[in-house]
Amino acid sequence: MSDLAVSFVESISEIGGDDWNALAGTDNPFTRYEFLWTLESTGCTTRASGWQPYHIIVRRVKPGLDDIVALLPLYLKSNSWGEYVFDWAWSNAYRQHGLDYYPKFVTAAPFTPSYGRRLLLANGEEPGPVLELLQTAIAEKADFLSASSWHVLFPDAEQQRWFTAAGMLPRIACQFHWFNRDYKSFDDFLAALSSRKRKNLKKERARVAESGIQFRKLEGADIDAARWQDFYSFYQSTYLMRGMQGYLNQDFFMELSRAMPEQLLMICAEQDERMIAAALFFKSGDTLFGRYWGAAADFDFLHFETCYYQGQDYAIEHGYKRFDPGAQGEHKIQRGFEPILTHSNHWIAQPPFRDAIAHFLQEEKQHILEYQQEAQNLLPYRKE
Repeated sequence: MSDLAVSFVESISEIGGDDWNALAGTDNPFTRYEFLWTLESTGCTTRASGWQPYHIIVRRVKPGLDDIVALLPLYLKSNSWGEYVFDWAWSNAYRQHGLDYYPKFVTAAPFTPSYGRRLLLANGEEPGPVLELLQTAIAEKADFLSASSWHVLFPDAEQQRWFTAAGMLPRIACQFHWFNRDYKSFDDFLAALSSRKRKNLKKERARVAESGIQFRKLEGADIDAARWQDFYSFYQSTYLMRGMQGYLNQDFFMELSRAMPEQLLMICAEQDERMIAAALFFKSGDTLFGRYWGAAADFDFLHFETCYYQGQDYAIEHGYKRFDPGAQGEHKIQRGFEPILTHSNHWIAQPPFRDAIAHFLQEEKQHILEYQQEAQNLLPYRKE
């Protein structure tokens, strides 16, 4: 008989920061307790927003022993917003057959298409028995709550293999990341590009400079309340232009600035001593993450400069090996961002839908691999 026991909690606060970070660590900003609790406590991940926390604790229970050996971030979702692994077609198929796709379970860093560890496992624990127990517990809970499925979004490559070996359907997608190949300066990076692409990037940067726009890089502790206020108005404007509402509220950003300032960077664009645009970045030990941005007005190439070139410049200066600027965006290719594969895994309760989705994922995989190769061929780097 297994000495492992599973329990569900509907708030990460029931686990607490010390126990959560003991397994998650704090290097990855999107899986640490402070990030997830700030989302929850400011109303971004709640039942009302469609992200009801349903986290799992796995304990080893023996006489005289009660240790947490694994944690799984889990949300009961009533929509597919903020996931960046698109399953709208699956939802439509359920509806066409008179079935409900929602609710569903999702293991993810909410609103964050960045890969990392999803199963938080104590050192020395084998993933197999823990995953077997988790699958049974989630299947039973899904049956009780009439949830259609469980989706693990953006696990790292090693954990993707764990989930696949446990029988969850694998899915791939493509993002564009920039890699710092020991560049000493931005000019050093430019020298690695073909002549025509190098001239295009210099032209874009010159257009921004000619507009009298200057840039200020502020670490989290140096960002004052007025800049946060301006940044939030810019952030909301990017959604309003598309007729949408931003997923995150102002309280989230203000609380995050107090909870984990050491992992925040704001790059501010200023004109005539007034902030006109800003991008918010997160940091781990070796990676810079570009996440949110907005501007007061439309300026030629300002988005590329603020979100990409300034980020690349910062990564070079501070020795970051990778720059993850977020999902999608083929315009990143000509700016040196390379196509990489990302992963997700899926458990579907209904066998007929599981079979149909498995077939779809096999066909989709070939298209994604071909797309990655085509994107690779368009990279601006000089041919050796």
